[in-house]
Amino acid sequence: MADQTEFSAELLTYIRDVSLREDDVLADLRSDTRELPMGHTLQVMPEEGQLLGLLAGLVQARTIIEVGTFTGYATLCLARALPPDGRVITCDINPKWPRYAAPYWKRAGVHHLIDVRIGDAHDTLTALLHEHGESTVDLVFVDADKAGYPHYYETALRLLRPGGLVVLDNTVLFGRVTDPADRHEDTTAVRELNTALHHDPRVDVSLLPLADGITLARKRAPVPDPLAWRPRPVGS
Repeated sequence: MADQTEFSAELLTYIRDVSLREDDVLADLRSDTRELPMGHTLQVMPEEGQLLGLLAGLVQARTIIEVGTFTGYATLCLARALPPDGRVITCDINPKWPRYAAPYWKRAGVHHLIDVRIGDAHDTLTALLHEHGESTVDLVFVDADKAGYPHYYETALRLLRPGGLVVLDNTVLFGRVTDPADRHEDTTAVRELNTALHHDPRVDVSLLPLADGITLARKRAPVPDPLAWRPRPVGS
């Protein structure tokens, strides 16, 4: 079995040349975000944004929840994958980020598909669960505070329909998950969630060695209880 290829700058440039379909709106948003403090570190890679749109199309998403808006690059990619009556509900604790993103969303013609929710993500997800009910969402993308990942994941599973997908970003956390001396709450939360996902029978899972680690977890349909079936009485 071949080992993982080490991607040099030249090879990454080649891959982007033959694969990436980033138009002017996305490119401008990415370029402008790089100029912000921590902008380059916090924004999603363009390849990841394109992957998110592809995944949304594959699960035929109509309702998407995004936890963590930042400057709205991923939001835009997800919104573009929706049908005309679809919706991305994007959640952020800081209203300045959706305000920053709004002109780009409008320029791309998807602003009407985006529903912004401001507040603590724990509270927002709980409110969405009460508002929409369980098994009503097609895709959840989580890219927010890492200490909150276990809660976001569990709530996402309740919101997702069977066959729906939760995408978790930064699941190798710049390599910190392999450092036993790193006991920061973010590292501990991501490390523990990765282990829990590996053994979670409710999902099919894959951690992709892309960007800073992207975990895909597809919600399985519930297994019928064999004891729930009873033979019908003769003559009924």
